[in-house]
Amino acid sequence: MANQADAGDRILGTLLTDHGEGVVRMEDRFDAGVEEVWSALTDPARLSAWYGDVEGDLHVGGEYRARLYASGWSGVGRIQACERPQRLFVTTTMDANGVSGALEVTLTPDGDQTTVVWEERGMPVELLAAYGAGIQVHVEDLRSYLAGGGRCDADARWQELSPAYEQLAAAIR
Repeated sequence: MANQADAGDRILGTLLTDHGEGVVRMEDRFDAGVEEVWSALTDPARLSAWYGDVEGDLHVGGEYRARLYASGWSGVGRIQACERPQRLFVTTTMDANGVSGALEVTLTPDGDQTTVVWEERGMPVELLAAYGAGIQVHVEDLRSYLAGGGRCDADARWQELSPAYEQLAAAIR
């Protein structure tokens, strides 16, 4: 089951359920080429400018540790697929709330722009709204970074986004 907000709301996410688990899917188009977006997603120095601190074995099968700025999430992940410059797939181990998950980012070039689809799976359905708002903050921070800006005030932006994501989540529960 899925639900998506009106595009005029600038809500990028679709909330879904799959076999009793939550799925958050974001889609946005960036004014940056696919190689530029790919580098921002896979280069640890660039990740630290907008996403969080990431270190470890950043090759397929490798394990890494991360601490994300916007959400404060800290944990361990494993790179399952890294298909330059179109697909990155990682899994994460349980966080402090007992949540394990998967993150897949796919990039599709369109001239000088890139369509980014960011999908995270495995969260509890009752937390879909919170995850939706938080993941949108990450995607917006990536957009800002690629445009030469900085990270947003994650707490304030999360508060702005939460009502719309609560509405989306209520429609699928």
